[in-house]
Parts: sequence; structure tokens; C-alpha cells
Amino acid sequence: MATALVTGATAGIGEAFTRLLAAKGYDLILVARDTKRLQERASILIDTYQIKVEVLPADLAIPAQLEKVQARLSEIKRPVDVLINNAGFGIKDSFLQSQISDEILLLDVLTKAPMQLTHAILPQMLARDSGIIINVSSVASFIAGGTYSAAKAYLTVHTESLHAELAKTNIKISALCPGFTHTEFHQRGKMKMSSLPNFMWLEADRVVADSWRTAMAGKAICIPGWQYKILSTIARFGPRPLIRRVGIKVRMGQRAK
Repeated sequence: MATALVTGATAGIGEAFTRLLAAKGYDLILVARDTKRLQERASILIDTYQIKVEVLPADLAIPAQLEKVQARLSEIKRPVDVLINNAGFGIKDSFLQSQISDEILLLDVLTKAPMQLTHAILPQMLARDSGIIINVSSVASFIAGGTYSAAKAYLTVHTESLHAELAKTNIKISALCPGFTHTEFHQRGKMKMSSLPNFMWLEADRVVADSWRTAMAGKAICIPGWQYKILSTIARFGPRPLIRRVGIKVRMGQRAK
């Protein structure tokens, strides 16, 4: 039986990935900070899909706990076939007012953790010439919207680079770059989202389904939703001064008033 490991597995896009993978028959390893929620999620998945589920509580910003997840990915006798690097959070404050400790945590979770976990799993994937890695980035990686955008830009570009390096193998790697999606993300970050029109919101299940299809098709980047395909094209090819202004406007709109 194939096995998939999902970080940030208890809510939002990560939780949607657990259901998609379970429906496809994968046994699961669930990684998140909240042990109780992990256990609840595991019980539901076991009862619903009759699969095996391993719970691995870990705060990926803490080196010793990140190393636990790395060690699990490196186990030769219990290989992991799919890695979903999804864990993340955002900071609503401007870099001019934010705490540097929060900014460092952001980088640790959004860039360092997926880099280390990907580095841990690739040797086994290369040895058997198979595997799937999906890095959950953001359409924000194409704009200048603070350190969150910068961190996600790293993740998107790193994924694109690995996609090129792995082109002659059977390993699939893809960056999922969604726009605003109905999850707990914005609520946890205390971001003001009431002014965002309804048509700009995506649903996690659709985002995840699009991401899986894109990865299986061997494509490097998935941008779900027609609205975000248009916006990301403008962001990538439009005048950078304009893109910078738009990015800052988006960030300012998320800050509680």
C-alpha cells in the first residue's frame, strides 16, 4: 500500500488533501501541531476510508520536531510515496511593525521546513525512480506582498528548479499556487477579508483536485481558478512598479482596522 505524508493536515487545504489521498487508497501520515485534532482527523479517515493513518505531532518551526518528520521520510523500510508540504501561516502586520521573531518563524515554516523535508525524501524517490511532491505555495508568490510573498516566491521557484532537474525521472513535483481559499488561514492570522468579493474565493476541495491533476500531468505549477490565472499572468508579465503597488494594496487591505 502506498503512503502519503501531509503537513498541516488538520484543516484547510491540508485536510482536503488527506481526504483526496485517502479516497485514492493511500495510507496517511498526518503532521500538525495539535495532537488532539490530529487524532480526531485520523479517526475520521480510518472510519471513512478504511486506511492506515499514522499521527506525527510536530511544530515544523522547532528544529528537533522538524527532524522527527525528516527521519520518518528517510525510513527505508517504510517508504513515503507522496509528500504534501502544506503547513503554513501568515502575518498581517507590515514588516515595519512586525516582530522579528514572527518573521523568522514564517521563514522557518514556509521555506526551511519544505526544503528540508523535500531534501529528506528525494534520495529514496530517486533510488526507486518514483514519487510525488506537491509544495503548497500561493499566487502571492508572483506579487510583492511582504515577507509572505517573498517566502512563497522561494517555494515556487525552488519547485520549478527541481521540476527541471527531475525532468528525466518519473518523480513528479509541482507547486500549488492558489488565491484566496476558504480555510482557517485568514482567521488565524487575524486578517480582514470582509471586503473581498465572493467570486474571488476558492474552495479547498476544488483547489486540491486541480493540484493533483496538474501534478499527475507532470506540470510544474498549478494556479486554480480562472480569476487567478488572469491575475497571475498580469503579475508575472506586467510592469513591476504596478505589481508592487497592487501587492502593497492587497496587504494593507488584510490588516485589521
